[in-house]
Amino acid sequence: MIAALTVVTAACGAAPTTQTQTTTGGVNAATATSAADFGGLDKLVEAAKKEGNLHVIALPPDWANYGEIIKKFEEKYGIKIESENPDASSADEINAVKTRKGQDRAPDVLDVGQAFGFSGAKEGLYAAYKVQSWDKIPDGQKDPNGLWVNDYGGYVSIGCDAKKIGTCPKTFADLLKPEYKGKVALNGNPNKSGSAFAGVWAASLGQGGSLDDIAPGVQFFKKLKDVGNFNPVESTPATVEKGETPISIDWDYLNAGYREQFLPKGLDFQVAVPSDGVYAQYYVQAINKDAPHPAAARLWMEFLYSAEGQNLWLKGGARPVLMPSMTADGTIDKALADKLPPVEGEAKFPTEDQVTKAKDDLAKTWDAAVAG
Repeated sequence: MIAALTVVTAACGAAPTTQTQTTTGGVNAATATSAADFGGLDKLVEAAKKEGNLHVIALPPDWANYGEIIKKFEEKYGIKIESENPDASSADEINAVKTRKGQDRAPDVLDVGQAFGFSGAKEGLYAAYKVQSWDKIPDGQKDPNGLWVNDYGGYVSIGCDAKKIGTCPKTFADLLKPEYKGKVALNGNPNKSGSAFAGVWAASLGQGGSLDDIAPGVQFFKKLKDVGNFNPVESTPATVEKGETPISIDWDYLNAGYREQFLPKGLDFQVAVPSDGVYAQYYVQAINKDAPHPAAARLWMEFLYSAEGQNLWLKGGARPVLMPSMTADGTIDKALADKLPPVEGEAKFPTEDQVTKAKDDLAKTWDAAVAG
């Protein structure tokens, strides 16, 4: 999820999985498409507990409150979550699914940027599964067959260490000002990182581009580089705290979370959703078709799409996909919802075809224009 250049690969000699995919009730967990296939949620819990483990990668504890989400799941069900390489990217997750097929170390579930979610489905990497709250999820936010489902989202934002910068930028146009020389960073390479990919797209909207044309965003970052303002260092909480990346383009829920982390340390980290590039996007949740712990993977999905799981994402500053229906039925945590950063302007959400096209266009142009 955070764009790291380190690629997760299968260890030499890694043992193939020996995890059975059949429960005591005779249900093949690997092909179950709903809790009903197990005989209900309680039977799914029973099957998942028998497996005893869930393997995940690329889930940083400070990303959308995943640290607490993992802890609550373990406490509730007594299932150990093996969380590996939390700073890996969406591309790393997909790579791990492919290279670790048949191994215990393969990821059971994925949380990836939409571009990677769509491409993974087309490659046949995911298992179809519909959670109990499926009907409450808007049709445009899920694959009709259950191969993937949007989980949580947010807006591209500009985070800024006000003590080091002084007057913080509020728009993409501001980022070109000479006082920000060498200070503006993305959360990694947009060809690997979903958040950086979104940052380029938001910039495109601010430069006259559209959801059908990401090219103006690439040209914006080329200009940012040419004037000396673009900083190629991957922005993380550590680099912000050290002063290496004092201006960070990232999701609003991540920047808002960093602000809470930095306050006790004396940093005044301000967050603004740029009015000249209002771009919102969800991440995608999916189950590895060859998950070594298929019942636990499905229980993880049920937990995430319960009111409890959705409010835990909200606690991390992210906007859960069930927020509209939970607001209507009163299960949303209103105090947490009221803390979300304000947004001016109408959000733009890309279609699957637009995401695929933008990803392809970016792959052809970014390195030569900006990274090279």
